[in-house]
Amino acid sequence: MTTARPDFTTQLLMDAGIGTGMRVLDVGCGSGDVAFLLTGLVGETGEVVGIDHDDAALATARSRAIEGQLALPTFVQSGLLDVPASLGTFDAVVGRRVLMYQSDTVAAATALGRLLRPGGVMVFQEHDTTMVPASLDGFALHRQAQGWLREMIAREGADLHIGFHLHGILSKAGLAVENVRAECIVQTPDKAYALGYIVRACLPRIITLSVATADEVDIDTLQQRLDEERTQSEGIYIGDVMFGAWARKPRH
Repeated sequence: MTTARPDFTTQLLMDAGIGTGMRVLDVGCGSGDVAFLLTGLVGETGEVVGIDHDDAALATARSRAIEGQLALPTFVQSGLLDVPASLGTFDAVVGRRVLMYQSDTVAAATALGRLLRPGGVMVFQEHDTTMVPASLDGFALHRQAQGWLREMIAREGADLHIGFHLHGILSKAGLAVENVRAECIVQTPDKAYALGYIVRACLPRIITLSVATADEVDIDTLQQRLDEERTQSEGIYIGDVMFGAWARKPRH
């Protein structure tokens, strides 16, 4: 018997009722991480369709779909507001770090709600900066690195407080909210977090948006410096809060 619990995304999807045989739409699927997770939940009798506007991300997702998995997602280029009618309807619509980037979140959720079958569920996981960073100690470098990411997404037009808005967005879209939850990413002296690698992945956007220069970030040493700051402290640092919510489409 194992005491290990699923990660936040997996637990959220399971608790929302995503399971065997369901037809699920993954919106803003990117390179397919959530879509492939969903295939494991819906099984061979289910179906997963991922949509994204980014050609390059979809190409990556499709290349992963040849690696021998029995249940494979289908990937389609589309925005959230113009999903092809040919895709039909779904038992569930799922998105991770997607709603926060929509200029009109209620319009996006309303449009996606039309793709749900009566009684279907909509699930979103979003990251919120309202309560972070948080620590009783300094963690100057951690705060700086997290600040680059926060400023990057702010300049990209994202809602930094999306977690606190989820209930209202889904309700205004005509859905019945069943649960809203949040979980912190807690770093301790002996528990690492790949903040430096996340900054590396986002570095072109950070530089393009003039958030920081390559010299200021010094990406080749950033993760090492973050690890040193963390291990040299006896404190706890919380840099990220994930919100999850699910809501159901009325049956009548």
